[in-house]
Amino acid sequence: MDLGKLEGVMPLKEQIPTENYSVNSKIKAYVVDVEKGEKGSPQVIVSRTRPDFVRKLLEFEIPEIYEGVIEIKSVSRDPGKRSKVAVYSEDPNIDPVGSCVGQRGIRIQNVINELNGEKIDVIEWNPDISIYIAAALLPAKIMAVDIKEEEKFAQVIVQDDQLSLAIGKAGQNARLAAKLTNWKIDIKSESQFRKMLEEQSKGEDEI
Repeated sequence: MDLGKLEGVMPLKEQIPTENYSVNSKIKAYVVDVEKGEKGSPQVIVSRTRPDFVRKLLEFEIPEIYEGVIEIKSVSRDPGKRSKVAVYSEDPNIDPVGSCVGQRGIRIQNVINELNGEKIDVIEWNPDISIYIAAALLPAKIMAVDIKEEEKFAQVIVQDDQLSLAIGKAGQNARLAAKLTNWKIDIKSESQFRKMLEEQSKGEDEI
């Protein structure tokens, strides 16, 4: 990439798998590192796959984030496919999710366009980890969240018809939610959970 006086290098692992780059096309990228090149001149390593790239695009697009009124607490990403972003504002008069999405979704759509259609779920961060995990698993509706604080483990119960939505295609939704919250998440349907409780109860009776 031509950065003016310097050249930017985007290694394969930093390229979005679904994208093709052509000569003279203008693209945005995130500066990961500056290294010494073979001839001693600086070489800039850039990326379009890092979660921080999404963070910076949102900062660029949404004034409230740039000004610090809204804080991005966490970003998890499956590059080219989907991202989850947790946002928060200390100001009770500000809707952090609504501000990021914008009227008719215009603000977030600009970021999605830059990422060639990568879906972005914007959720509200909450200090209550149960509420935060339930939000992180959107669009699935969560019935209950049972947490084990010491192990940073959450058992999540959903209605039977919400299980596939909560887990997501190839486990994507659950995986991104776990990365976003930095908690291990196990998702069970209501019927699976009832069966598990029955088996535990039988085992205790036998003992």
